Amino acid sequence: MSKGVFITGTDTDAGKTVVACGILQGIADEGYSTAAVKPVAAGCELTPDGLRNDDALALMSAMTAEIPYAQVNPIALEAAMAPHIAAEKSGKRLDISRLAGYCRGVLMGSHDYVVIEGAGGWRVPVNPVQTLADLARELRLPVVLVVGLKLGCINHALLSAEAIAADGLVLAGWVANTVDPDMACLEENVDSLRRRLPAPCLGVVPRLAQADAKSVAAHLNIEALLRQLG
Repeated sequence: MSKGVFITGTDTDAGKTVVACGILQGIADEGYSTAAVKPVAAGCELTPDGLRNDDALALMSAMTAEIPYAQVNPIALEAAMAPHIAAEKSGKRLDISRLAGYCRGVLMGSHDYVVIEGAGGWRVPVNPVQTLADLARELRLPVVLVVGLKLGCINHALLSAEAIAADGLVLAGWVANTVDPDMACLEENVDSLRRRLPAPCLGVVPRLAQADAKSVAAHLNIEALLRQLG
């Protein structure tokens, strides 16, 4: 069975996919095979091949495995809104056990590592009673938190880390991603996060003109992540 890691963020647009692609690239550069799953994606474009999500396609480009789109993104929702609302509007009902089954299908493959990317932040609902945190709990995976560097990120990051710990999961590390390059006292904010978050910083990703997987991987400490994953 593959080793897995669950990627979450402090907020929507924190940069989960950018960082997930960098992690996939970095792990591949270490000589390991990789796969990825975006179990549910809202905001998909209708194509001749069906609904397609840009984030899921980016993950497919960054991973080494060649698996069908339907395995990478089994639940594709057209509307760009909260997944549980998008699902309701399309006549679907999201269920954690079902999502976990999709993820386990990839985790049971012959890949060395599987990166599973959530949607939005830690407590994003999938139905009236469950959130994506329940998916990470069911899979029992270590978590990487992507902190979108902008005003308010320290509070968001600390609350997310507390929630992850309260759910009984291991925060394997966190990545600071520069969402707002004009953020006041950016370095001081990162230093505050280093002092307060109970996990290693796996990298600080600057605002990149070309945020491709290779460029992002150059700013990540993949060796530290692999040590955390065991």
